[in-house]
Amino acid sequence: MTTSTFVPGLAGIPAAESAISFVDGERGVLEYRGIPIGKLAEQSTYEETAYLLLHGTLPTESELRSFERDLAAARPLGEAMKTALGALPDSGHPMNALQAAVSTLGLVHPAREVTRPGVAASTAVRLIAQLPTLTAFLFRRRTGREFVEPRGDLSHAANFLYMLRGTEASDLETRVMDTALILHADHTMNASTFTARVIASTLSDGYSVVAGALGSLFGPLHGGANEAVLDMLDRMGSIENVRRTTETMIAGKEKIMGVGHRVYKVKDPRAFILQRLAERLFEEVGASPRYELACALEAVVKEKLSAKGIYPNVDFYSGIVYDRIGIERALFTPIFAVSRVAGWCAHWLEQLGRNRIFRPRQIYTGNHDIPYVPVEERG
Repeated sequence: MTTSTFVPGLAGIPAAESAISFVDGERGVLEYRGIPIGKLAEQSTYEETAYLLLHGTLPTESELRSFERDLAAARPLGEAMKTALGALPDSGHPMNALQAAVSTLGLVHPAREVTRPGVAASTAVRLIAQLPTLTAFLFRRRTGREFVEPRGDLSHAANFLYMLRGTEASDLETRVMDTALILHADHTMNASTFTARVIASTLSDGYSVVAGALGSLFGPLHGGANEAVLDMLDRMGSIENVRRTTETMIAGKEKIMGVGHRVYKVKDPRAFILQRLAERLFEEVGASPRYELACALEAVVKEKLSAKGIYPNVDFYSGIVYDRIGIERALFTPIFAVSRVAGWCAHWLEQLGRNRIFRPRQIYTGNHDIPYVPVEERG
């Protein structure tokens, strides 16, 4: 079947069949393998959620403990990886370094025979386990601090915060991070997941799949949006400026970062969960002036844009939460990757299960039969 109709950005065009996650943008529903995201955020852990995404069902207790042990065992960096990462420049954004680090994993732990039983599954475990370690290593090196080795006795979220800080986080901070990781773990056919599936369809290895997805995630219209939200709030500066600035942005058709979504026509269900979590966090560690600005901004957006189905998305509050637990802004998108790697790997495995290489058409808009003019005759 062919079509000559061009749809910019492939908006609304089905690119794959998938049983991994489901979104109903009209009702504000997100499910992982049929389980509502609110239930997982309230009752699950990131490790259990990752298992669910990869395997299709919630694990038994013994399966979960085994999966947790496998992840913990795969966390440490070998000396070859440390040497390679130590040679990367300190400058630049951590996402560029993280993309290079994942590609380097493919050199240190080659796993190119992706159709051989067990290869893809073990690579997925390594990637999920290593993304937090790589992120922490690169962050601490960039800030001139000694690398903190991972601990096998801590949960995925607790260990990640420990490696970033060098000290253990509080129970609430750990729960905040764990929930944020769950909320960002998958979201149907977004730009980075589509990138991952396209690369997967060529039977490239899992490291190439995730490295490509990282490049897609880095853009400010995807994973970089929560950084941009804080930048925007900082420019507004005070509650008094919020309405005037927001109305000016709306009148000028300027993008309001963290607001609006290609799928949701109501408030993102993940934003509700993060907002409640943020309020619990602020009760323990103190209020955030940026949160007050965000609430004021949301009120203006609701008044002016709700009729068009434009509401806050998950990025609107995630950066505020990360900032309040002491995570620097440049780490926001790498943390998104630490979470989303489970979804990317799930889509990689699903793509391998019934693979066909992606080969879309283009609509040519150029000319034909243009004569070749020798260089000496070109004016």
